[in-house]
Amino acid sequence: MFEKWYCKMEPCSPSLRLLSETHDAAPELIHLLTRGRYKSKLHGATDYFVSLTVEQKCELAERELTEMKDEIQRMNEDSEQTLQNLEAVIEEANVWWTDVKKAISDFEKDIISTISSKKGSIIASEKLLRYMEEKNRQRDLLREKLRLKNYLLKGYKKKLQQQLRQKEQMGETLREVRLQQLQVRNAQYQEKIDEKNEELLQLKLTSGKTVQVLNFYRRKLQDAMETSTSLMKDISQRKELLEKIEREAALVEEQRAEAEIVNQQLQKQLSDYGVPPVLSYVQKKMAVTDLENSLKAWERKVAVAEMSLQSYRRAWNQVKMSGNQH
Repeated sequence: MFEKWYCKMEPCSPSLRLLSETHDAAPELIHLLTRGRYKSKLHGATDYFVSLTVEQKCELAERELTEMKDEIQRMNEDSEQTLQNLEAVIEEANVWWTDVKKAISDFEKDIISTISSKKGSIIASEKLLRYMEEKNRQRDLLREKLRLKNYLLKGYKKKLQQQLRQKEQMGETLREVRLQQLQVRNAQYQEKIDEKNEELLQLKLTSGKTVQVLNFYRRKLQDAMETSTSLMKDISQRKELLEKIEREAALVEEQRAEAEIVNQQLQKQLSDYGVPPVLSYVQKKMAVTDLENSLKAWERKVAVAEMSLQSYRRAWNQVKMSGNQH
């Protein structure tokens, strides 16, 4: 332990350097070392090695223990910092990978599956437009980020120029190498600024074109949706009208069949007619008159029903023709 401490304090072994570099060492230990060296010059090599006292050994052990504790603490802090950095990197990578998988899954589920189906063209267009809007928003955020970075680089350039002017005003002379380095760095920053400006201009042009195309398809989609809504409403109304006509036609057909049955019964009764008594004849005559009136009424109803049926059929044919044209 003493040899380790001695080599640490005096790597090149001159006595004066040992005294100058060990100003915080124990006075007894320094006195012991210097006394041993000077005694070696006076009395010979056998007097150079002088044993340390218990207090000096204890002091050396305490110093070594303190240094080891400090070194262990520094190693622990460095290890914890490295571990935290690695955990942060792993967590960031996991989050990024999760976002990527989620984005892929959402795109396949919402866009690809909808486009591949036959009945989802309008929904697919809407979802694709929303996806394009989200990408445009992310592009706008990237553009804003690049603009802020450009602004920071310009501020840093202005700060460097201000520092250079201050140094020139204070009369400080910069070395040629440092000046060249600053010029090279300034040129590099200027190139970066020009590149970022060009990239920002390209992003603005691309964003403008994308917005125009998006607005065009949005208007087209809105017109198609309005037309589809109107056609669906018209088809629903015409279906309701057709169902009503069919119900009325079935009802009229039932009434006509009943009237024909009654008419056949009356005709049969008239064919089997015999001369009844006068009172019975009068009663039968009155009944026949009532039946004839009722028959005429039913015939008028049947004629009206047939006319209604013909008008409904003409209306239905017009509906079918207009539907085929659409």
